Amino acid sequence: MKNKALIILFFLVISIPAFAQDNVSPQRKNAIDSLALEKVRDLGKYISIIGDKKTPWSEANRVIDRALELFADGAMMGVSTLNSKEIKYWGIRTYLERLMALNYDKVTIEWYNIEYISDLEKQPDGRYVGVITIYQRFEGRVGDNLVYVDTTKKDITVYVERKETQIRGRLIGFWDVLLGDIRVSETMP
Repeated sequence: MKNKALIILFFLVISIPAFAQDNVSPQRKNAIDSLALEKVRDLGKYISIIGDKKTPWSEANRVIDRALELFADGAMMGVSTLNSKEIKYWGIRTYLERLMALNYDKVTIEWYNIEYISDLEKQPDGRYVGVITIYQRFEGRVGDNLVYVDTTKKDITVYVERKETQIRGRLIGFWDVLLGDIRVSETMP
């Protein structure tokens, strides 16, 4: 995982000049889009691990900490059920801890059809913002019995923002992708 992060950091560092000048080439934009989609896929994997009742408590907490690194401060997760029209929003840590504590013997969460629905648009503060849509299938079992299942369409806000890090005493600027609010747009059986 560290090698993957270093490769991504290296790629972002070498792509800075064109992006920093607002001359985002289609190739660089595609690279940033790919990174955003990869972070969304990583979150999907983390959610699946956290929701799995076979995951040891200490491992689930470690994965929660990793998942939190994907998000901008203050991001919220929308939660819905077929039993209510109300959509509740939780802070990401609270959502993940609640997911870990669900009263099912087995939880299966699958994300699919992950795609951009809006292009990255530059904001007045210099960040770029886009939206990625995913479908989440949730299954809860008690014993071998499937007691709850739904599919939720969710929209994930994606932020691309300028950051700096120090490497060998030299300040290096790069663009990072952070996930924002995850909003429920539809819940179906």
